[in-house]
Amino acid sequence: MGDEDIRGQLCRLGLTRIQAEIYVSLLGEGPCETEDLALRMGRHRRGREIGHLLFECRGLDRDLAHLRRLGLITTTGAGGGEHTPVEPSIALEAMAHTRSAEVHQAHLAAMQAYRGYRRSAAPQATEDLIEVVKGPHVAERIWNIEEAVESEVLRFDSPPYHTDGTANPVEIEKLGNGVEYRVVYSRSAIQNTDYYNINIKPCIAAGEQARVLPTVPVKLTVYDQRLAIVSMSFVESEVKDYLLMVHPSSLLSALTGLFETSWRTALPMHLDDRVPSSLRPIHRRILELLATGVNDDTIAELLGVSRRTLSRHIEAMNTRAGSMTRFQMALHAARNGWI
Repeated sequence: MGDEDIRGQLCRLGLTRIQAEIYVSLLGEGPCETEDLALRMGRHRRGREIGHLLFECRGLDRDLAHLRRLGLITTTGAGGGEHTPVEPSIALEAMAHTRSAEVHQAHLAAMQAYRGYRRSAAPQATEDLIEVVKGPHVAERIWNIEEAVESEVLRFDSPPYHTDGTANPVEIEKLGNGVEYRVVYSRSAIQNTDYYNINIKPCIAAGEQARVLPTVPVKLTVYDQRLAIVSMSFVESEVKDYLLMVHPSSLLSALTGLFETSWRTALPMHLDDRVPSSLRPIHRRILELLATGVNDDTIAELLGVSRRTLSRHIEAMNTRAGSMTRFQMALHAARNGWI
């Protein structure tokens, strides 16, 4: 790393440009007294910054004193007149901590300023609770929110989709990093073969916990229990270029409670280790899809088999369960821990 890069990094930690140049000069050319340092600094700057005066010793004294307070330099020599660089780890750690605290304060100040703007621009009582997002950047906003999630995502999934029903690599990455996803799908989402194959199936394989209901009460995603986005489902609106963002409030708590209630009543979409190992993998998938309530044509399409082949598999499962109807087979599956 060159001197210019080092100076830049030191400035990011809070040093002024002059202080960074002093420290780099002492590192590169060794300890010296204030007068010699002034000559050094002036020589280095001549020709690069035309019109600037050479550093004055009095000005350097202030910057040298600041560097001593930080613990980056000390004074040595017979009369204590030489300035010598010090091993910087402790000083730099303290500077980094200070800068981190400053960034946090700046974040709080910016949030306060934005809330002030919201109050002046739209002084409703709910200005800090609900935010309307609309226009062509809705999908980008959704991806940005999901990329910042840390622990848990709760979702009601139903078309239409702001992201056009494409794959969700962000979820797969988050699942790999330990984020928990619980998703309740509407039947209309499962019946969309393309969406099932490029989005739902890969996410379940990556660890998503998935269940299904005939319909979901609202299109909803809750992130880390601190933010929810709500938009219209397919049956409610053909417009998909806006959504509501719900911040911490009793409304957010109510939406989370609605999800938990629906989750308890929804049917699981993937089977656990209780399924007998002797049950064929395709029969597990058929049981899973039968539980979602989709029709035989959709099941055959999702499995990539013909209707006749699907019928043969269902007949084999009925034979194994000793059942005559799908209802009887469902009872047998439930009683024997297949689902």
